[in-house]
Amino acid sequence: MVPSDHEMTSALEGPREEIVYLPCIYRNTGIEKPDYLATVDVDPKSPHYCQVIHRLPMPNLKDELHHSGWNACSSCFGDATKSRNRLILPCLISSRIYVVDVGTDPRAPRIHKIVEPVELFWKGNVANPHTTHCLGSGDILISCLGDPSGNGKCGFVLLDGETFEVKGNWERGGKCPPFGFDFWYQPRHNVLVSSEWGTPKVFAHGFNPVDVEKGHYGRHINVWDWSSHTFLQAIDLGKDSIPLEIRFLHNPDAAEGFVGCALSGTVHRFYKTEVVTATVALVVVEIH
Repeated sequence: MVPSDHEMTSALEGPREEIVYLPCIYRNTGIEKPDYLATVDVDPKSPHYCQVIHRLPMPNLKDELHHSGWNACSSCFGDATKSRNRLILPCLISSRIYVVDVGTDPRAPRIHKIVEPVELFWKGNVANPHTTHCLGSGDILISCLGDPSGNGKCGFVLLDGETFEVKGNWERGGKCPPFGFDFWYQPRHNVLVSSEWGTPKVFAHGFNPVDVEKGHYGRHINVWDWSSHTFLQAIDLGKDSIPLEIRFLHNPDAAEGFVGCALSGTVHRFYKTEVVTATVALVVVEIH
């Protein structure tokens, strides 16, 4: 279920957060320590305001924690059986996924489960997990950037929302874009839109502009049919774009959104059109 505008407004009027969780990364710093999840007190009334009150180290080195997401969110609105008590932490380089228990003691999280890379390799032929979103079905959808050999590949895996076992791929039909990164979806418009970064075995060693010329970085946003899980359309944003973070407006009825491009510094607006053969169209709205 997707919440209504009124329900979203009510949520915004709720109590403010007292703590936040921040992934902290040591990779490429020369410090041989595992990444950790920091718990920060953000309650202005607390004597520990703006202080780290807990650190949860990961059990492995050089994971590179990246985007994080919840096991339950507004997509599960109205389902009393769902609780936001697990934080999903994909690791960009190691291809692990940590599931962290933030429900038992929110101020001192603990690791609940580790999804090892081999699970992604065998069950989905994907690697380098990035963005995670919970679904109305209760499952968790995670975008991936490559295959087990480090080549670029846009793919998605589904985790069971209760057991956190890898269920397999979300995408169907065999046709996929050459690069993956972030994604957002709007069920009311039957669409998922994903962005592109680059080839994992290339960007893992650091950014080199020469690799852009060699075609190791993306330049498209990609449109998927939400119901059939099939790839529909690639929209070229132009040379030297590298589209990364992508968002629809935070309104379940919205048929438009924005994507920011790392190399060009451009923010593009995308939106649904009435043309049957083109699911979305694109205009540039801002250049930095």
